[in-house]
Amino acid sequence: MHPLHRWSLAAVVLPLCLAAWGVLWIWDRSPYGRFLEHGGWTEVSFGALCSVAPGGSAALAAALYVGGWVLMCAAMMLPTTLPLLVLFHRANARARWRRLRTAMVVAGYLIAWLVYGVVAHAADWLVHTGVTAVPWLVVNGWVIGAAVLAVAGAFQFSSLKYQCLDKCRTPLALVMRHQGRRRGALAPLGLGLWHGVYCVGCCWALMLLMFAVGTSSLGLMFALGVFMAVEKNLPGGRRVGKPIGAALLAGAAVTVAAQVPVAV
Repeated sequence: MHPLHRWSLAAVVLPLCLAAWGVLWIWDRSPYGRFLEHGGWTEVSFGALCSVAPGGSAALAAALYVGGWVLMCAAMMLPTTLPLLVLFHRANARARWRRLRTAMVVAGYLIAWLVYGVVAHAADWLVHTGVTAVPWLVVNGWVIGAAVLAVAGAFQFSSLKYQCLDKCRTPLALVMRHQGRRRGALAPLGLGLWHGVYCVGCCWALMLLMFAVGTSSLGLMFALGVFMAVEKNLPGGRRVGKPIGAALLAGAAVTVAAQVPVAV
């Protein structure tokens, strides 16, 4: 695709991301900012959370959590979809309803991250429930943080990470598989969903950091979003994963070392 077309797509995607960041910033500073924090599920009773939701509805409280997660994924992850959207735009240059089809790709992508978010929040709830049953872990919560850093760092050296990353960086085969009239009207949705699955496979461990630090940490969100965009969009992006992994492993080691008593 001509570079001008690539920039035209970026001119559409990036303002959407900036808008998502702006909404997150305002939301984080509003009375409902707690709905951006994963700890709200575990550290505060759900009844109390419902009481601060407009109308006091449990369904609305859950919807606010889901909405916050999807908005966060849109802010962080949409820039990483540019390789896919560029190819899809080229393959559908003369197709009818091209904008709608592109929106379906984005929707499928966000659905994959929504499913991951549900699973991750459920796992996070189980971890918090287990921690409260073990007094030692209640006092030594740093163990959980160090473990998350170690898992995220180690995954940056795994073959699965780079198999999924390659699918994200060069999604031509995936686009061609979902092209053609015989694939049906929902083919773009399936394309976005499958691309999202590969993206989750590539980045799930890094996203765990949001649960260790807090999903309302906009600074961490921005840093992770920049890293993942560089990793998937720039020519040398594939090489940045292992240095980041080494830094995360070092962070885990420092966290552990800081808890070791110093001999006098």
